Amino acid sequence: MGFPSSAAVEQLEQASTSQPSDSDKFLWGKLHNQLQLYRSDAENFIIHSSKMYDLIFIDAYDGDDIFPRKLWDSNGPFLQSLQRRLHPVHGTVVVNLHADSDGGVLPMGKYVTQVCRAYKESLGFAFIISVPWLCNLTLVASNGVGLGRVHQGISLSRDLVLSALLSKSNMVESLLDLPFSCLQYIKRDFELVV
Repeated sequence: MGFPSSAAVEQLEQASTSQPSDSDKFLWGKLHNQLQLYRSDAENFIIHSSKMYDLIFIDAYDGDDIFPRKLWDSNGPFLQSLQRRLHPVHGTVVVNLHADSDGGVLPMGKYVTQVCRAYKESLGFAFIISVPWLCNLTLVASNGVGLGRVHQGISLSRDLVLSALLSKSNMVESLLDLPFSCLQYIKRDFELVV
């Protein structure tokens, strides 16, 4: 997913000891110090973790280009544990998905649609954004509690969510000192998962 290799951690409770390369420093600025990337079986990791996470990235395709069912089974231990490991107000999951269809505004075939719906049903809120140069989709799912508190009694529409994301993108970029603009990605194809 393009993260700095210096942020890779081998064990759950270990901190990264790698020094960032010059390219990581250039591309990620100070942000590389705030990331910890774990390479492990995602289900095993989440089930056995006791930490609370603000943001979890999942890139879990197997050698046959399949996103493992155990990572999107609504009744399975992974999604149930994932919900408990996310911060209750702003915890968010970002999932890399390969497009499995060429049709529609966003190329969501049956398989990707099922994955997206499983995350939405488990966490409460989800949207997707295309990554056209990679022919991928990015699924963003959240427990939705923070959004619910702001918009109590208001149904979250595509336009309402997109407007909120656009209005907060500059603040996020500034707070995290991101070396790229969020706005360019948000303005691309954007779709709520229903």
